[in-house]
Amino acid sequence: MELDMVTMAASIGVSVPVIRFLLCFVTTIPVSFLWRLVPGPLAKHLYSAFTGALLSYLSFGFSSNLHFLVPMLLGYAAMVLYRPKCGIITFFLGFGFLIGCHVYYMSGDAWKQGGIDATGALMVLTLKVISCAMNYNDGLLKEEDLREAQKKNRLIKLPSLIEYFGYCLCCGSHFAGPVYEMKDYLDWTEGKGIWAHSDKGPSPSPYVATLRALVQAAFCMAMFLYLSPSHPLSWFIDPAYQEWGFWRKLSYQYMSGFTMRWKYYFIWSISEAAMIISGLGFSGWTESSPPKPKWDRAKVVDILGFELAKSSVLLPLVWNIQVSTWLRHWTVSWVHHILCSISFDDCWFKSYLPMGKSYTHKYGSCEESICRDELCLHTFGSELLLCRLYGIKQARDTCIIWECVLYWNHHSDSIDYLGLHNTCKTCQV
Repeated sequence: MELDMVTMAASIGVSVPVIRFLLCFVTTIPVSFLWRLVPGPLAKHLYSAFTGALLSYLSFGFSSNLHFLVPMLLGYAAMVLYRPKCGIITFFLGFGFLIGCHVYYMSGDAWKQGGIDATGALMVLTLKVISCAMNYNDGLLKEEDLREAQKKNRLIKLPSLIEYFGYCLCCGSHFAGPVYEMKDYLDWTEGKGIWAHSDKGPSPSPYVATLRALVQAAFCMAMFLYLSPSHPLSWFIDPAYQEWGFWRKLSYQYMSGFTMRWKYYFIWSISEAAMIISGLGFSGWTESSPPKPKWDRAKVVDILGFELAKSSVLLPLVWNIQVSTWLRHWTVSWVHHILCSISFDDCWFKSYLPMGKSYTHKYGSCEESICRDELCLHTFGSELLLCRLYGIKQARDTCIIWECVLYWNHHSDSIDYLGLHNTCKTCQV
């Protein structure tokens, strides 16, 4: 068996640990399909937790599950012991442990040498643990004080330990994402929400969408195998590369990056197939007649959208989509609330934070401070202020900044973090 794995690894140019991971990763597809046959919510939670832990053991060894237990138990303990602050506690403990693991195991160096460890899966797990704690924290708040995403995902009741473990280790997304919310996992397991029978019919068949994702994965792997021999990354340290001219170097850099992306497209296509065939990837129905199922929850990357993007501002929309959504929901909203409570005339903000000082000098409004009741990024993003500071002509000349502002405003799932409209009514930028 080991000899077969060595031969298989050599045939596609990867190490044995990587081929072992790939085999376990592909196995998530039949394992996710079998989830549909498990009767009852409790058995489904147990199945999700057991299969996720088993595949982690086969991929990374027994120590991987011990590493996963640390953020999982820290997050659950925070929810049990101190609900009012469990979100921020889990945030810092989870990311602190993740960073510590990356530094201790030097994951980047290991990956460059052909090895693989559990820190990739640990990154996905950390985001899930943090979002669960934050959603449980939101369950204490008044509904009128919450954004739409918080209202949708808030947890009123503490999930049981087995529900929590099933959510964290569910094999369909455990290795490489996508990230999803605890509320969606519970609804999916219990057949509630969009997974319940409705006037549009029962939950749709996932098989055509799964086949499409598998065909996409096969194409991505074929592209990678075809391009990688002629565009290896090892050329960057070859003395001959240093003698090339500028344009030849630039073209090679582009093609090597293009080649490596197909590896990620393959991995994420497999993950998408596993999510779809389990049913968790279902995200509702279209408004067309007849309605068609949407599988957006399973989608991690839009290949054509990324390769043909007209602006780098659009790239976060189509690359690692669910993590980008997670960042918009949790980090941008935190910046919103933090800045709302800061007076931009505060000496500590100006003197000790270079970014804060730059922000104050470049974008600060005429007022001495920001009112807590105003939108925190009014001084940065408001079209009225932008035109007031730079003038109509200068505002038009800052199209790159404006494009970034409109990106975060327009693509935030109806959460208007920046308090902007899609165009500037004053100067029509």
